Amino acid sequence: MSKNRYPRLLGLLPLLGTLLLGGCNMTLLDPKGQVGLDERNLIITATLLMLLVVVPVIFMTFAFAWKYRASNKDAVYTPKWSHSTKIEIAVWTIPVLIIIALGYVTYKSTHALDPYKPLESDVKPITIEVVALDWKWLFIYPEQGIATVNKIVFPAHTPINFKITSDAVMNSFFIPALGGQIYAMAGMQTKLHLIANQNAEMDGISANYSGAGFTGMKFKAIATSQEDFDAWVSEVKKAPKQLEQAEYAALAKQSQNNPVELYSSVTPNLFQIIVDKYEGMKPGPKVKHEKKEKEVAATQGMDMNSHSAAGAEE
Repeated sequence: MSKNRYPRLLGLLPLLGTLLLGGCNMTLLDPKGQVGLDERNLIITATLLMLLVVVPVIFMTFAFAWKYRASNKDAVYTPKWSHSTKIEIAVWTIPVLIIIALGYVTYKSTHALDPYKPLESDVKPITIEVVALDWKWLFIYPEQGIATVNKIVFPAHTPINFKITSDAVMNSFFIPALGGQIYAMAGMQTKLHLIANQNAEMDGISANYSGAGFTGMKFKAIATSQEDFDAWVSEVKKAPKQLEQAEYAALAKQSQNNPVELYSSVTPNLFQIIVDKYEGMKPGPKVKHEKKEKEVAATQGMDMNSHSAAGAEE
């Protein structure tokens, strides 16, 4: 009975493999932006270089097993053989050359794909400030004076400068179709520079587990023409909601599977306010802000002048 059962189980393996692969998302191999394209090419290059070792080893494993099978009486058996200079040269030289090639490709791509490095373009970039909340994404357009929840729209062929922070636990901002992934941490500002090479609607996700509502922490990223983007901004400016302090306090509370929300205006410097609220909680020296230092210096200078004038009158 077991002889009949095992062939049936083996026959189900292709079906099982198909079901497993059916859940795979091939977005990383079908990028919509230049950064994602460069990262895909890096993955393919690294994989091919590693296969230069893996494929011959797999082939030789089957070849040796076949050659030295028990029924092959012509195979020469040399149990006392222990050294071959040619084999030693091959097994050391080939991996070393591959490691050198991988090291060069990795070093070059690491610097070229630095997420903090602005993208070179003749088009003026657009800035989007990202705040990770429990469990939703807040996007602030400081130049347009608008804000959205769980949706961003931007023109294609235009560099996007993302400024990222968190007003909750640590998260990870990720648009697979555009490439790049960067952490969002409270009291800190990280950066990510991306660009879309074509009009597309893409999925954005949180790539770092952050609690009960993690699976619903998703957003839409839409790359469109400049004209459509301008029309969308005008539409958002007509939205009834305004992201003032009270509205933001309500938004920051934990909630799951949040719908898209649009805000026609936003509190000035809200992103920096969110970053600064954690400044006193961080260990180590406090962060110095150039603007604040200038204001303090000016105030101290006025006080010194007042004391000098008072001393002169006495």
